[in-house]
Amino acid sequence: MRIALLGGTGDIGQGLALRWARDSNHDVIIGSRDPDRAREKAEEYERELASVGREVKVTGFANEMAADRADVVVLAVPAYHISDTVEAVADRLEETVLVTPAVGMSRDEDGFHYNPPPHGSVAALAAEAAPEGVPVIGAFHNLAAGRLANLEADIDWDTPVFGDDEDAKETVTALADEIAGLRPLDAGGLANAGEVESLTPLLINLASENDGLHDLGVKFW
Repeated sequence: MRIALLGGTGDIGQGLALRWARDSNHDVIIGSRDPDRAREKAEEYERELASVGREVKVTGFANEMAADRADVVVLAVPAYHISDTVEAVADRLEETVLVTPAVGMSRDEDGFHYNPPPHGSVAALAAEAAPEGVPVIGAFHNLAAGRLANLEADIDWDTPVFGDDEDAKETVTALADEIAGLRPLDAGGLANAGEVESLTPLLINLASENDGLHDLGVKFW
């Protein structure tokens, strides 16, 4: 399977790219609005993977070309770039599963706060921007990006996965399960996006206010 991470030069994109490239046999493609930046980061990821004994090819392209080559496209971009990113690659998404880990947040002196778009959630915003028939699945919202990108660090986290297309949700669940230490959990349909997305600012606030919780994730028992 070919996985494209649009915005794969950023924090969550880097972590997912490195973990999939290390833990699976899928082709990992880095997308960016700047193709030169995508290629540079892909080469950087290859060197990092080689340092842990994994010799694997990671490719980098402009977002449109990355999406065109992929079976699964992860929108690893900030919430305010979701619509523009989907619209820019819309004609390249035939038979593609879209995945969004993005969360709308605001920040003030008290910390981070959930700030969904008028659509009710970022996932709903992505679904509205996506071409008809392209399923949108939410996953990977509540992961500490710094630890995820550190291949020397073990993880032991859960990630809720939600969406209305059961086949697409199964595909993303299987991909999540291939990352060592990550357990996907079915969180229901797209209507449940807000409940999942809103966990992220809570985790960030807990991590910033409590010593030793910098790499906080979630684990359900």
